Amino acid sequence: MAFDLVTMTAIAAILALLYYYVRSRYRYFLDKPYPHLKPTFPFGSSGPIMLRQRDMIEHVEIVYNIHPDAKVVGAYDFLTPNLMLRDPECVKQIGVKDFDYFTDHTPFVPNEHDIMQSDNMFLNSLFMLRGQKWRDMRATLSPAFTGSKMRQMFELMSESCQGMVQHLLDEARADESKQVHEMKDIFTRLANDVIASIAFGIKVNSFSERENDFYKRGKKLLDFTSFWPSIRFMLFIMMPRVMLKLNIELMDKEMCQHFHAMIMDNMKVREEKGIVRNDMINILMQVKRGMLSHQRDEPDVKDAGFATVHESAVGKKAITREWSEKELVAQCFLFFLAGFDTISTALGFLAYELMLHPEVQDRLYEEIIGVDEKLNGKPLNYEAVQGMRYMDMVVSESLRLWPPAPMVDRYCNRDYTFDDGEGLRFKLEKGVTVMIPVAGLHSDPKYFPDPKRFDPERFNEENRHKINPGAYLPFGVGPRNCIGSRFALMEVKSVIFYLLKNFTFERSDKTQVPLKLKHSPAVLAAEKGIWIRFKPRKLSN
Repeated sequence: MAFDLVTMTAIAAILALLYYYVRSRYRYFLDKPYPHLKPTFPFGSSGPIMLRQRDMIEHVEIVYNIHPDAKVVGAYDFLTPNLMLRDPECVKQIGVKDFDYFTDHTPFVPNEHDIMQSDNMFLNSLFMLRGQKWRDMRATLSPAFTGSKMRQMFELMSESCQGMVQHLLDEARADESKQVHEMKDIFTRLANDVIASIAFGIKVNSFSERENDFYKRGKKLLDFTSFWPSIRFMLFIMMPRVMLKLNIELMDKEMCQHFHAMIMDNMKVREEKGIVRNDMINILMQVKRGMLSHQRDEPDVKDAGFATVHESAVGKKAITREWSEKELVAQCFLFFLAGFDTISTALGFLAYELMLHPEVQDRLYEEIIGVDEKLNGKPLNYEAVQGMRYMDMVVSESLRLWPPAPMVDRYCNRDYTFDDGEGLRFKLEKGVTVMIPVAGLHSDPKYFPDPKRFDPERFNEENRHKINPGAYLPFGVGPRNCIGSRFALMEVKSVIFYLLKNFTFERSDKTQVPLKLKHSPAVLAAEKGIWIRFKPRKLSN
């Protein structure tokens, strides 16, 4: 009896301490000069998305609209207070003007030494590097994503696109029932082939060889939907240091080791045989030798697309630092991660909008035929793709409506005083994360009238200057924006060029309209897939 009493007292004391600790954490915003979202234990403001009650875009839009008149809003990620920016000028102030206070993404682990000692490829990638090391790596890799490098990579990417289209045409002409495709499957396979060629230096065709080893391994590596990968993702968010101590990767460890070995073996063979190929492996080899740098005569490509982000002074600094094999391989891995999933996601939603709006599809087809006629039998090239004005309008609008990253973050690396010059002034302590609700800004009628309507004319020559640059952020903001925006846009536009030249996009019995997204905190994906009929335009060919 006495033991039971002691046990119950101890449990009561622990619960009381937990209660007061949580209560103290949830009082952070009470003395702040801006509103905050009411927290719910244990998820804070993130309960609906973590419990899979909302999709990612829906969740961001809802929290964005709770306090419609506020420039900034407080929110809690579990027990951690964050700040959400609702005003484009505030976004530019923190993301660009005062960037030196916000150079990093929110770290998985507070101690950078833990990352340096870890073989975790994701934590060693450009996305997760911090401080001076991030600056050095950004400047090291930046020359790999200039217009001149895109021109060099274009032919390799174009080969994969043409291989996909030819396979789909042959299949559709042989069997009409095989004209209906799920977009995530189609574009993941294409992205796999492009990345295999450009990032890993190997040639695969994931359409004719549907279960090729590279594709299977890639899918397994980026699987966040099945039970253990989703649990592993959650545990990394909640207790990253414990996961690192247990030597558990965010992605499948065996797959990471396989890709590491593949890259190193490829480099070794090229060095031994003097092989040169215009791909990411060659770029990493140049980095290793200290031979990659910005060309002084590299033009600022004005036709790279409205959504393209431009490199800041950070990325153009000359770097002589040496990088380890682990660090170089991690960057190739990040290229794979972004190319395999993000680009395929963007393509899927774009194809859906073109299917849903045949008048837009028809006008884009006319532009494609016009470009093809000007090429006069010559292969498609980088300049021709970049010169397509209506294509750029369509892609820009699709990225607005379906932003690949619905929310982006910046981490306050030292105490900062925010002052908007209009009476809002407060202190941000080191360690606070600032959230930028991209999906919220993209769907705000103040910046985009009738925001749920797909309207490429928002981005025509007459209207594009009206768009607030702090409210349109498909590739992020400031010096820490997406380094691969040029490559992503080049691939998306080229894929649509080849597909629309050969097919019309039509509804099928499986097409879900309106489209609904999966309720997931980790992936932006359609609830029932995106099913579209690719109907060949010229069956007589």
